[in-house]
Amino acid sequence: MKRLLSILLCSALLVGLFPVAPAAASPVWPEGISIQAEGGIVMDADTGTILYGKNIHTPYFPASITKILTALLVIERCDLDEMVTFSHNAVYNVEVGSTSAGLDEGDVISVRDCLYALLLKSANEAANALAEHVAGTTESFAELMNAKALSLGCEDSHFVNPSGLNDPDHYTSAHDMALIGRAALQNETFMEIDSTLVYHLPVTKRNKEGLTIYPGHKMIKKNMPEYYSGALGGKTGYTSLAGNTLVTFASRDGMNLVAVVLNGHSTHYSDTKTMLNFGFRNFLSVSAADFDTDFTSIDNDLTIGGLSPTGLSGLELDPSMKITVPKDATFQSVSSDLVYDLTEQDPPGSIARVQYYWDDRPIGFTYLIVKDMSPDQVMLPAAVSSLADSRGGTGGQEQPSSPESGAGDETLTSDTTDGTEELSDLPDQDGAVPQAQNAGKAAPLSDGEETPQTDTPDLSSRLNAIPSVIWIVGGAALAVAVLAAVLISYQIHARKKEEEDRQIRRQRRLERLSQAGISSDEFDSMVQRRRSMASKRQHSHLGGDDDDFI
Repeated sequence: MKRLLSILLCSALLVGLFPVAPAAASPVWPEGISIQAEGGIVMDADTGTILYGKNIHTPYFPASITKILTALLVIERCDLDEMVTFSHNAVYNVEVGSTSAGLDEGDVISVRDCLYALLLKSANEAANALAEHVAGTTESFAELMNAKALSLGCEDSHFVNPSGLNDPDHYTSAHDMALIGRAALQNETFMEIDSTLVYHLPVTKRNKEGLTIYPGHKMIKKNMPEYYSGALGGKTGYTSLAGNTLVTFASRDGMNLVAVVLNGHSTHYSDTKTMLNFGFRNFLSVSAADFDTDFTSIDNDLTIGGLSPTGLSGLELDPSMKITVPKDATFQSVSSDLVYDLTEQDPPGSIARVQYYWDDRPIGFTYLIVKDMSPDQVMLPAAVSSLADSRGGTGGQEQPSSPESGAGDETLTSDTTDGTEELSDLPDQDGAVPQAQNAGKAAPLSDGEETPQTDTPDLSSRLNAIPSVIWIVGGAALAVAVLAAVLISYQIHARKKEEEDRQIRRQRRLERLSQAGISSDEFDSMVQRRRSMASKRQHSHLGGDDDDFI
């Protein structure tokens, strides 16, 4: 009961005691750079924060940076020691003069060798062979590529082949490639291959002594003028239609960045350096737990009627999660929002997600967890998700609770079998604990005499011996606890009714939209565009950048 009451109090107080902190007035996001390529972006890979962008949602031809997505899929679905056989289609279904590792029909090499040929040599026949190995055909593999891109949050892309060769239906955006690159940077196997400076392919039909290959990305080679300190890897690309494309991973001072250039004009390296320098010079990637104390002192500060909740070890923010802020910023410029609609992808043991913003710009998130409790002990009441609406919106997708989830069916048990102490376990007046088998018998003395038999006091007499002030204080504490539980129960009921009414209004709105021929997604998109336009007008009033810059 103590634990349940503690968690109930914790949940209600998260809503009532910790309102969303307002952001500082008109915080200024660093700006003042430009690139010559048509599209580009630099993103903090740890938080997903966009530091700078130009035409980030405009579709362009990606060329061979497509192979990053191809490699990710292969790594997820294959063992590196599996053997790949090169078909006629894999070798010859490529453009004349396109990049090759000299592999021929009938060659058999490992998935590992194919991946090195794919990422370092940019071998198009390796891309085709890997696609056929995974999905049977390059067309089926392209379907997997689009599904993977969608799962990463890509919205402006469509892929039709694993290599990136010219096709009018094969395109992506700077933002989508940054999301794909972010996933690649977080994949250890991918980065091990992609950061390799030299690799030896095995003997094949055309390569009688094998083939030594090197990465095409010049920014990771110290002997090249394009070298960039901190560059970890990436992928180059070029076709006549795509122009120069480039994805680059770099790390400095604990900050990991992904830079993307699309439709460059032989300035892809200089544009990339400009964006990386801007990111490293102007921003920091920090743990929100080091600065945000709004949610971590509840166990020290909370008192209700003079009583502190027991069984609650306190709250903490996940220290492994980061946010991105300008170097000269103070945490007072950061606002936050609690999101209660967690999914199976969120870490077990978390009770809410804390989303952080700089002005209206998402800069990362972390999770709120209960310290010193195992995940199965952290049971956030179902009412919290509706209570969250009173804080100005959850920021999450509405998810009705399942009747099969078992919420509210927890059976509370005491630490003892029947909830009472055995008489034999009660201390006597001298503090000793008599043995149950000797109760009521005379104990022999050292000189042979017997102790006069005495009756063992019963439980009621011992309870009567408890001072009346103890009963008064205990009764008051129980009354306060019952009152708190009643208040919370009433609040839960009220919020549940409010949620039901809100669902009815939402259903009516969807019916009206359906009659007008507008889907819910289209309506949400329209609302989002109106909010974006309003935000841009406000930003323009404050002296912001052109619309192309984000």
